[in-house]
Amino acid sequence: CRQASDVARPATSEEQTVSAGSFTIIPNGPFSLAEAAMFGFGQRDGQGWDGCMRMAFCLDGYQEQVGVEVRQAPSADMGADVHGVFSGPAGIEADRVRRQVARVLSLDHDGAEFLRVGERDPVIGRLQAAAPGLRPPLFYSPYEAAAWSVLSARRPARQMAQVRDRLSAADGNVFDLAGVRLAAFPVPARLLRVESFPGISEDKLRRLHGVARAALEGRLDVDYLKEQGPERAMAELQSIEGIGPFYSALIVIRGTGFTDVLPVSEPKALALTARLYHLPGPPSEAEFAALAEAWRPFRTWAVVLIRAAARRILAEEP
Repeated sequence: CRQASDVARPATSEEQTVSAGSFTIIPNGPFSLAEAAMFGFGQRDGQGWDGCMRMAFCLDGYQEQVGVEVRQAPSADMGADVHGVFSGPAGIEADRVRRQVARVLSLDHDGAEFLRVGERDPVIGRLQAAAPGLRPPLFYSPYEAAAWSVLSARRPARQMAQVRDRLSAADGNVFDLAGVRLAAFPVPARLLRVESFPGISEDKLRRLHGVARAALEGRLDVDYLKEQGPERAMAELQSIEGIGPFYSALIVIRGTGFTDVLPVSEPKALALTARLYHLPGPPSEAEFAALAEAWRPFRTWAVVLIRAAARRILAEEP
């Protein structure tokens, strides 16, 4: 990986003034950048890890795009600082980028508090030991989570990820990040100007435009959704065409960073919970809620940990 002075300009066809900067995030509690980079969901494929996590995204406010390279020095206690370098339009403040990267990596919360959940619940403790420093990686923003929800609905995720990447390369900025070209998803105003695109049906494009308008109206701002609270925010997002209960939950939970929302209807999480806790079958909604009381105020994190790390310890069992 290169040094901060080597961060490339956005690879666009037009000359533009760009800025580059750097930032540091000091984790509270254990954190593993490698676990985050290899997690794989939605905006990431989770393939490969060379010590540099590359990100390209719309900054909060959805007017500008940046490319970011993030690194963490190896540390036995998973407490090493996280360092980032970025490039983007002139005038971008490093603190804006730092805050958004911290949210995406769940570094805006105290991981030491999550360890206490593992002290109360031995199963969660075993999972934490099996995946040290794992925190839930989020979508870059509720806007990008909503766009992915519309694109991927009832279509193969891998196929639609390729379509999204082509759309990003065509209508967003492309950044050269540690030798890899990565495109940021189009800002809402640019997305609204896309009249057609290969692989995106007229219905999906219309719904993408609805997502873009909602973003421009402030309805997909992180602070706004957090002020609503998870239940009200999820209900309100369902007014966007193409966003039902499942995807509204995805946007709110994995787009804003709420730590204590319990998803009670995820079949995979329920099945793994049954195996981890030696239950006769997947728990009912009430049983799952009762079991999860010990996980407060990190019920979201606990479920993500179960989904991501359960097989690491189940494989050790006879």
